Amino acid sequence: MASVRQVQVTFDSVEPERLAYFWCEVLGYEVPMPPDGFAPWTDYDASLPAESQGRAFVCADPTGAGPRLHFQRVSEEKVVKNRVHLDVRVGTDLEGDERLSALQAESDRLVALGAAQVKVLHADGVDESCIVMQDIEGNEFCLD
Repeated sequence: MASVRQVQVTFDSVEPERLAYFWCEVLGYEVPMPPDGFAPWTDYDASLPAESQGRAFVCADPTGAGPRLHFQRVSEEKVVKNRVHLDVRVGTDLEGDERLSALQAESDRLVALGAAQVKVLHADGVDESCIVMQDIEGNEFCLD
């Protein structure tokens, strides 16, 4: 029996804090409280050595049900398609035009936050419709 009880999803990022706040808006996640003795995260970050400042940021599901998201700074920008992506489940139990309408409304909300709509995949008799998106750093995800 595996002893793993939680999963964290880690994103490589050029701007970890900015990307974390984007995903907070997408998923309704929150930034956890900073360590004791630090009021805002900026104070904690300023206490680190210069080379460590801004290197990582996190956000978490306030209910504890979803995985924590960790964003770590890397020097290179994204250059290839993701091998793993998140499915943001907004059309669960919806079908046809009703599903596509819900997906498109969420796509419009996320585009206003800086995401990009890449492609609409229409229902094909096997799979229901979904929308392929990119976050503010080009990481693919699907509205499903």
